[in-house]
Amino acid sequence: MSTRPIEEVGAREGLSDDDLITAWGLVHEAMTLIEPRLLSGITPDGRDMAGPWFDVLIRLQRTPGHRLPMSRLAREVSLSTGGFTKLADRLEREGYVARENCASDRRVVYAVLTAKGVEFIDKARVKHVERLREHVLEPLGEEGVRRLATIARTLRDSSCH
Repeated sequence: MSTRPIEEVGAREGLSDDDLITAWGLVHEAMTLIEPRLLSGITPDGRDMAGPWFDVLIRLQRTPGHRLPMSRLAREVSLSTGGFTKLADRLEREGYVARENCASDRRVVYAVLTAKGVEFIDKARVKHVERLREHVLEPLGEEGVRRLATIARTLRDSSCH
């Protein structure tokens, strides 16, 4: 893999195949290295949190009513239906999430954040934000974070077609 700075990638006439592979590899490598730091010691008792647990709980916390269809959550956190069901089972056993049937469509089951889940993720979120400030905001700056969000949103939205 090329070791040129990202600013140099594609600086010639268009992107070569190697430049494109390098750019994407850098994104993947950065995420692989940073994600564990963002989830390190963020539980209320100071333990690390698994990425999928955090993703599910933070999405529910940030959603009005603290509930989402389980199929949507599985898709948004990139888990198979079976994988998500196992995760939801564990979250439910811990008392962080409850399942709720949809009154108008019996095929739909919601994952609902419980009061215990709200308390847990509220505390974890504070520590997560501290780590985001250290490992993302500090190296990128405010404008860099805004650009990163725009780029990520563009990639996400282009993949939904």
